[in-house]
Amino acid sequence: MSAPHPEGAADKPVLLLVDDDELIVDALTFALEADFDVRTAPSRDAAQRLLQTTLPAPDLALVDLGLPPDPHAPDEGFRLVTELFSFNARMKVLVLSGQNERENIQHALTLGAVDFVPKPCDAEFLRTRLHHQLMLLDAETPAPDGPAAVDELLSGESLAMKNLRGTIEQFADIPFPVLIEGESGSGKELVARCLHVFSARSEQAMYTINCAAFTPELLEAQLFGHARGAYTGADQARAGFFENAAGGSLFLDEVGEMPLDLQAKFLRVLENGEFYRLGETEPRHSDARVIAATNRDLRERVRAGHFRSDLYHRLTVLALNVPPLRERGDDWRALLAGVQQEYAATVAPFSLVADAETLLSEYSFPGNVRELRNIVIRLGAKYPGQNITVEALRDELEIEYSPQGSEPVAERANTRDRINSDGFRLDDELEQIERDYIKTALDMGKGNLSKAARLLGVNRTTLYSRLARHQLDDRNGDK
Repeated sequence: MSAPHPEGAADKPVLLLVDDDELIVDALTFALEADFDVRTAPSRDAAQRLLQTTLPAPDLALVDLGLPPDPHAPDEGFRLVTELFSFNARMKVLVLSGQNERENIQHALTLGAVDFVPKPCDAEFLRTRLHHQLMLLDAETPAPDGPAAVDELLSGESLAMKNLRGTIEQFADIPFPVLIEGESGSGKELVARCLHVFSARSEQAMYTINCAAFTPELLEAQLFGHARGAYTGADQARAGFFENAAGGSLFLDEVGEMPLDLQAKFLRVLENGEFYRLGETEPRHSDARVIAATNRDLRERVRAGHFRSDLYHRLTVLALNVPPLRERGDDWRALLAGVQQEYAATVAPFSLVADAETLLSEYSFPGNVRELRNIVIRLGAKYPGQNITVEALRDELEIEYSPQGSEPVAERANTRDRINSDGFRLDDELEQIERDYIKTALDMGKGNLSKAARLLGVNRTTLYSRLARHQLDDRNGDK
């Protein structure tokens, strides 16, 4: 399944370069191929197809923001930055783009990019930045190897983290599946690792797979294995993760993205341990302990018909939620100190002036722990041994950016105010939002119920029932 490597590239770090400008791709490949095994893709879709057949996934990526189908906007590049972590959570993503407006830089860094290099750039400078990221990869703490790692990895004295650590200890040695819910970058994989090392299975292996990183056929083959000739490229039989993780743990990240057809087979393994390799008719069995994670609302996925309700109930017997960093009080201080200690050999420490501390304590960390880690590394690289001012810190924070389709910062603050107001009820809030959308769609459709339904993306019967529930009329009816 692995893509072929160029001659002599076996020992080189793999670099993914995503850019639709052939001249830039050719020039950078020529400049970097002595140090890196360069894999190229002209678009987000092409990068995904490449990554699905490249094992192991690259450690480094260079991504242009302006990608097809709209190379004049940064949206495709932003989407790709977030998706790359599905293939390798430790990947160092650098953005190389001419769309270097401040808000684009800050948003890319918030999403998890570790550096932003404006175009045009010097090839030697770019090579230096890539090697710096390789040094940071080498310096990262290896996976924990014992139960004591729970406190070290999930540091913080907030009530939310104390509760989380307690729940991990309660769930760790129970053989049933665990569902971990939480926002991107909040540390779900870290929690899964702690569940494993705190259990009696800690001497066995833990395998990790991201359900959003593969096509349905490849995901099935990864999970259950395949017989020789089961699909194009399957030139020999191969065991899947359920077999490899026997006696240990299997972590399924982004489980909400698992295709419906595959969910039925996954449910069978959870119920009785039975599965079939792709292309085989003889059942096999696995006793791997399943840990799943999602940043999606699985209940909503069930309601939308994208996730099986029986699988949802099977997975949520034991469930825990990883709190976002903004709900962890002053935990950011311990995390900051921990990152500085982790990278002490490669990134010089720094201090925050009082006003900068205040700014960071009030920051919402939309990228969660991953964002904090990258902020600390960038500040240490830019201001080694110095006192960080408010101005220097503000350049690293996403305070004003609001990309199309996301909630602006001001609206997020307004949302927090509404939640804190007396008598707030989520059901009432959602009902009012639905009423507003329905009335707006009816106005846009000039009272035509069918047009309004098409605008809202629902069928006419559904819209009619919601009109009745909200005691609204359809103005002039269908015309």
